[in-house]
Amino acid sequence: MWTSGRMSNAKNLLGLGISLYFWGLLDLTTTVLSGSARPLTEGQEDNLSDKLHQRMKRSWVWNQFFVLEEYTGTDPLYVGKLHSDMDRGDGSIKYILSGEGAGIVFTIDDTTGDIHAIQRLDREERSQYTLRAQALDRRTGRPMEPESEFIIKIQDINDNEPKFLDGPYVASVPEMSPVGTSVIQVTATDADDPTYGNSARVVYSILQGQPYFSVDSRTGLIRTALMNMDREAKEYYEVIIQAKDMGGQLGGLAGTTTVNITLSDVNDNPPRFPQKHYQMSVLESAPISSTVGRVVAKDLDEGINAEMKYSLVDGDGLDVFDINTDPNYQVGIITVRKPLSFESKKSYTLKVEGANPHLEMRFLNLGPFRDTTTVHISVEDVDEPPVFEPSFYFVEVPEDVEIGTTIQIISAKDPDVTNNSIRYSIDRSSDPGRFFYVDITSGALMTARPLDREDVSWHNITVLAMELNNPSQVGSVSVTVKVLDVNDNAPEFARFYEAFVCENAKAGQLIQTVSAIDRDDPQEGQHFYYSLAPEAANNPNFTLRDNQDNTAWILTRRSGFRQHEQNTFYLPILISDNGRPVLSSTGTLTVHVCSCDDDGMVMSCNAEAYVLPVSLSRGALIAILACIFVLLVLVLLILSMRRQRKQPYIIDEEENIHENIVRYDDEGGGEEDTEAFDIAAMWNPREAQLVVKNRQDMLPEIESLSRYVPQACVMDNNVHNYVLAKLYEADMDLWAPPFDSLQTYMFEGNGSVAESLSSLQSVTTDSDQSYDYLTDWGPRFKKLAEMYGATDSSGALW
Repeated sequence: MWTSGRMSNAKNLLGLGISLYFWGLLDLTTTVLSGSARPLTEGQEDNLSDKLHQRMKRSWVWNQFFVLEEYTGTDPLYVGKLHSDMDRGDGSIKYILSGEGAGIVFTIDDTTGDIHAIQRLDREERSQYTLRAQALDRRTGRPMEPESEFIIKIQDINDNEPKFLDGPYVASVPEMSPVGTSVIQVTATDADDPTYGNSARVVYSILQGQPYFSVDSRTGLIRTALMNMDREAKEYYEVIIQAKDMGGQLGGLAGTTTVNITLSDVNDNPPRFPQKHYQMSVLESAPISSTVGRVVAKDLDEGINAEMKYSLVDGDGLDVFDINTDPNYQVGIITVRKPLSFESKKSYTLKVEGANPHLEMRFLNLGPFRDTTTVHISVEDVDEPPVFEPSFYFVEVPEDVEIGTTIQIISAKDPDVTNNSIRYSIDRSSDPGRFFYVDITSGALMTARPLDREDVSWHNITVLAMELNNPSQVGSVSVTVKVLDVNDNAPEFARFYEAFVCENAKAGQLIQTVSAIDRDDPQEGQHFYYSLAPEAANNPNFTLRDNQDNTAWILTRRSGFRQHEQNTFYLPILISDNGRPVLSSTGTLTVHVCSCDDDGMVMSCNAEAYVLPVSLSRGALIAILACIFVLLVLVLLILSMRRQRKQPYIIDEEENIHENIVRYDDEGGGEEDTEAFDIAAMWNPREAQLVVKNRQDMLPEIESLSRYVPQACVMDNNVHNYVLAKLYEADMDLWAPPFDSLQTYMFEGNGSVAESLSSLQSVTTDSDQSYDYLTDWGPRFKKLAEMYGATDSSGALW
């Protein structure tokens, strides 16, 4: 007979033990253990039959063992005791435990039958264990009792708080909903045993979200608690719900979750036009279905509740215009329905209505859900200004670009049928510095002055296009010019640096930290390199340390500075950047020697006079004054000579000098006269550019710019580059005379406005041209008349 020795379960064991005491009266082929049936083998049936004939009482007295979870003691937890009636206490019986957790979670003393738990138990991980017990003869190993099963149940404690497994929650409820409208139901789960006490009994409450919402304490259902909640006033709400176990009593565990509630829209706002009158215009050449203008009615609702339907309800243009609704932007688009004629009718009036197609019956009292506006449409003549293609230009140009370089071709055309010629210009209010120039016919945008990114990095200019036959028709386009950086500025000190060193300073003492700035902006960032200038590389007083972070330290190289020996030092520092090419500059650090106290505080930086000044004699003073007077005379003489050289020629009525153009009172010598200009320049401009012959009797103030402008540019018909460079030099030279200049542009022929200037093709027909009029010009033109075969009245040549 088996018995269990757990005194705490005595009452439970008593009833079941009595009922199982007569267990041997059951069918011989079946063994019943704790309500379960197990078939017996033949050996077990024979053994059982023998024992029944011997009238031996065999019985298991079992019940479930109960153990509290989360035991924190250091000793194994006693579970219970197994005992067989055949155990005489002499140790001849050996108890064996098998099944779930045997040897790992539970152990049994094979002599006494005591069961202990050797691991911490958690009911939420496993609520019960099913094990099997067997009593064996220790000497022979034969079973003394049949194997039987029993259960160890884990008793629950309140060690788990409620959790919202689906949180946080997102929900929505229509605006203007009645009080008590269901929003969403939240559910918290408690892992504790719901059959044991109140550990898993959860109560819900609301921590945040009042007075707008409430929650059912038992079901967790959230409802609206405030009437007339308007989405247009507040759309989003954050509600915090708490779930607490132990029925909400003190000491219960709690968990929270967030419910984000959005008020969904309903059609409770009627549409309204922000303008009661619209003024529009349309060209008489506008094609059918072209857009005239747009009207829009504002609706505070959204989605389907803000959809609009526009229609024309009145006016004198119902058959000329139409209106369509843009479903994406909910605007009314007025279009042309029939051809227009400026001469027939110059204006129309329309009445437009905007209405909501989707209405809610319970909000009809807030209506009407429609509104009207008046549209006046003016028909304009077809003469339109030039149109640019494209409508916006963006140009990037380096700041070192040469003057006269074409950076962009601006193109515009006349949309009218006449297709008038276009003339281009720049709106000078957009380019007050006159950095750019546009070719009047081709639209080539060129630089007229040097660009400097450090002064102006962006230029926003407006190019105008004007019809040649109608100057009032002017179109414009915005051109944004970004000036790209080049390394054209050397780094320099960020400020004026002046340092002080004490007379008692030690070698290696830091006296100044210097930094530099650079107006350039390289893509890889600024990095400066510091060193002493070559003339101060072996300075015995100070040294420099480059910190590699765009700063440098100035340190003393020695000690023992004395004011009376030298009270000021000037230290030249070389600063280089990391650009291409590398630029550098030299900055000077002024170091004063000062008297300091023991703590290094400056007391005085003025050198005391150790030697009294020696009075000068009268002769020495006169000599010094004489030297100063001579220097002043030399300076005045130099300034006078420079002014005389820069002074423009005096122009009288008998002589008008235009650089290389001189008016003579006698006849020129033709091609033999090469004093005024080099005739070779007209035949071979490239060769003439190398050897320039100037007049010996005068020196032009403004030299020809042909040597500054590459010949390739001239040959490419870019004459404006040449003129712009010339203009820029004249503007920059303050001493230049305000005279026109004659330049050889080498432009003639069919592509020139002047056409051909050569006399070789002056005769366009086979008939001889008469030059008899040359005989009337007098003796001076005798030679010219002989060349062209002119004869006198007698028929003889002069």
